[in-house]
Amino acid sequence: MPLRKHRCRFKSYEHCFKASEAVDCLHELLGSNQNFGPEVTRNQTVKLLKKFLKNHVIEDIKGRWGKEDFQDDGRLYRFPPSSPLKSYPKKPSCGKEVIKFPDWNEPKAGISQEHIPVKAVTMNSEMWYKRHSIAIGEVSACKLVFRRELTQTNIEEIWKSQTLSRLQKVLGLDSLDEVLDAKLVNSKHIVQNAYSVNKQGIVILEDKSKELPHWILSAMKCLANWPSCSDLKQPTYSGFERDVFKTIVDYFGQMKEPLLTFHFFDVFVSVLALLQKHSKAIEALQISCLLLPPENRKRLQLLVRMMARISLNKDLPPLSESVRTRTLMVQTFSRCILCSKDEMDLDELLAAKLVSFLMDNYQEILSVPIALKSSIEDHVVNLQRVQIKYAGADTDVNFPPSFCCQISTDEFEYQRATGSQEPLAALLEEIAMNKEISVKDKKKKLKQFQKSYPEVYRVRFPTPETEAVLFPEKTKQKPPILRWALKKPFQPFHRTRSFRM
Repeated sequence: MPLRKHRCRFKSYEHCFKASEAVDCLHELLGSNQNFGPEVTRNQTVKLLKKFLKNHVIEDIKGRWGKEDFQDDGRLYRFPPSSPLKSYPKKPSCGKEVIKFPDWNEPKAGISQEHIPVKAVTMNSEMWYKRHSIAIGEVSACKLVFRRELTQTNIEEIWKSQTLSRLQKVLGLDSLDEVLDAKLVNSKHIVQNAYSVNKQGIVILEDKSKELPHWILSAMKCLANWPSCSDLKQPTYSGFERDVFKTIVDYFGQMKEPLLTFHFFDVFVSVLALLQKHSKAIEALQISCLLLPPENRKRLQLLVRMMARISLNKDLPPLSESVRTRTLMVQTFSRCILCSKDEMDLDELLAAKLVSFLMDNYQEILSVPIALKSSIEDHVVNLQRVQIKYAGADTDVNFPPSFCCQISTDEFEYQRATGSQEPLAALLEEIAMNKEISVKDKKKKLKQFQKSYPEVYRVRFPTPETEAVLFPEKTKQKPPILRWALKKPFQPFHRTRSFRM
């Protein structure tokens, strides 16, 4: 755009242009462009310049913009002094160091974690009194414990261990060894199934060669969306939908291994025992389907969704003259979804039962379990977090998730007595035997201890006599008689001059 000097109302403006000049220049440019051509009108060019003005590509001579009031006239415009594009975040200058997350073996230079002065805190009677009566106390010195950064392999192994632990708990088994070989579970498959998904929750495959063929996807969409599939340009002859269905059946029937794979057959069969507990069964199937290879999981998602939609579609003509559509879906695809490596008579019944449950709850089952994903992500964040270590403490402030074993009532009572009452008894003994505090303060602290922990106090002082031993009564001595006072007779009161009027 040529810029030159213009005058407006007895004032000159440098590096500007008229609106009509901008229309001429841009109209010529668009007309010679192969993407537009000579069909572009002058009015369309004005509309484009209005968009330029609104988005601050140009502004009027007084710096105003933001409105689509550009006209093909003689008003003056100019380019803004700065670019209308949004500014990108500035990179840190070379002088500033990027803070690196320290490793276990990389403490801060010049500072040794081992030589941080730590003030030892002993729980004496005075401190106990402070913390329990006026709710204040000293806090021991602490130091930072740096965590090692987790690699992708570490995160995948965490996903595998946590997923299998949750599956074992949901199934109610003492060990997964009865139904699954953990070595055959691929941790990368679990992470990909959990994170590489589209808006519909379908797995996105990294290897495009493992995708379903386009003609199979078209056939499945045709029946799933019947009759609203005009974009497929389907024929109109009678029995077309049955031919499409037969094509899908032939493709899935030639697979050498079912979608739930032979390795996981026992896992999915064990879920059948939970079908009466609806929520438990859904959670168990959610976790079990995360273990599948991504290509198997995606085909299962697409196939079961198609089966459910066909079963509920009343506009779709019958696909069989003798069998209902839902029963036909279960009988046709059960073997493609679940079967054992060694064929058994009961396999078909087990597969039919599981496939029926899948069709009824496919949206929940074939989605990522939110609770499991959140707990694992929180665990990973906790492992990567810098933690605080207090002097004398064996563990950190932030405890990672762990599992506990149930104990009997007797064991609990014993641990409660030895774990809490013994230190309290030692503290009570220290208060009782402390000779540095006054009798008044000792009585006050003992009274407060008796109020807070009556059981511990009763064991140490079962009777008032045992408590009285700490405070022996002192024998009161009568003051000696003032003999000098008895020698003098009683003297009457005499007035002095100060009392005279």
